[in-house]
Amino acid sequence: MTVFVLRCFFKQASVVRMPRGGRKGGHKGRVRTYTSPEEIDAQMKEEKERKKHEQEQEAGAAQTDLTEEKLPASGSEDSDDENSARRRAGVEGLIEIDNPNRIAQKSKKVTQIEVDEPRQLSRREREEIEKVKAKERYMKMHLAGKTDQAKADLARLAIIRKQREEAAKKKEEEKKAKDSVAAASAASRGMNSLK
Repeated sequence: MTVFVLRCFFKQASVVRMPRGGRKGGHKGRVRTYTSPEEIDAQMKEEKERKKHEQEQEAGAAQTDLTEEKLPASGSEDSDDENSARRRAGVEGLIEIDNPNRIAQKSKKVTQIEVDEPRQLSRREREEIEKVKAKERYMKMHLAGKTDQAKADLARLAIIRKQREEAAKKKEEEKKAKDSVAAASAASRGMNSLK
């Protein structure tokens, strides 16, 4: 790595390490090349033609497979082996695999699937369902006032109601007292004005 020494205003030396390429190394300053719209159009056309050609080949292969299946079978298992070998694709067709743990995926028909049999739930699903049911039970008991929290809430509400009633009575008494004082003062003024 290249080491540069920089001097600050107070003549203190500091060491700065630069990357290997120096100051102007790196990939960001290169000249960029762009594809022209004509080249892009040409590539798109080639791609469409290639796809169309592949689809035609697949359709032709499917028709030949149908005609071979319609021919009467000789009754031997050799023809089944040939069909299964032909169906294999990629590396699977090249390498023979003898894995006792590998189970071939068999597709089930709709008539074979048993709808009546209940599906086994996973542990997480069971726990989630139990959690929801427990919450519902708690809410029912809470609304009925049978839980500790509900009892505490009801007691708190009763205390608040009593305080509000007392405050309302006190306000009413004060209002009556003010009215009586106002009436007494008005009466005394009326007496004073008559004299």
